[in-house]
Amino acid sequence: MLENLLNLIKENAGDAIINNPAVPNEQNDAVVQEAGSSIMSGLQGLLAQGNTKDVLSLFSDPSAVNNSNPIVQQLGGGFLNSLMSKFGLDSGSAGGIVSSLLPTVLSQLVSKTNNSNDGSFDIQGIFNSLSGGNTSGLDVQGILNKFTGGGGAGAGGGLDRDGDGDVDLQDLTAAFSGGGSGGGNPLDSLKGLFGQ
Repeated sequence: MLENLLNLIKENAGDAIINNPAVPNEQNDAVVQEAGSSIMSGLQGLLAQGNTKDVLSLFSDPSAVNNSNPIVQQLGGGFLNSLMSKFGLDSGSAGGIVSSLLPTVLSQLVSKTNNSNDGSFDIQGIFNSLSGGNTSGLDVQGILNKFTGGGGAGAGGGLDRDGDGDVDLQDLTAAFSGGGSGGGNPLDSLKGLFGQ
């Protein structure tokens, strides 16, 4: 997923990063990498904190992805701090990059995820990547469909992480927070993914 996400960021980095005089040309690739890392680690953090419903909501409606969306704001805050601390950008320059790049990239990510004719992203792959594989047994698309009013996810054996007799949003949340029978914090398995 990270490689596809970085490609998506590069496609949209023109004015925000590449042609931005505040970003030296030799730092363009590093800023693109930082954007990808910030999005991935921000989504992982939100899911680990139990904000699965909010993240699913983000992925259910491309039109809701804008600078006033709380998830976009949270992800933007992390990216903004990284731009200022790692690249020495002032808050105005960093804020300009975040506000022009992040909603565009996230909106396209959500649109591609919801487009059955575009195989570059799928919701199952995204959640598997974010959870370190802890959601591989869950039907994330089915849960998203249930969440958005579509079909339901089928119940099945070890997928019922909260033991309530069905496989639903709470089971997905348990997969990220380490609750239920899955055990362990999925973020532990992701340490070092971004060189940290």
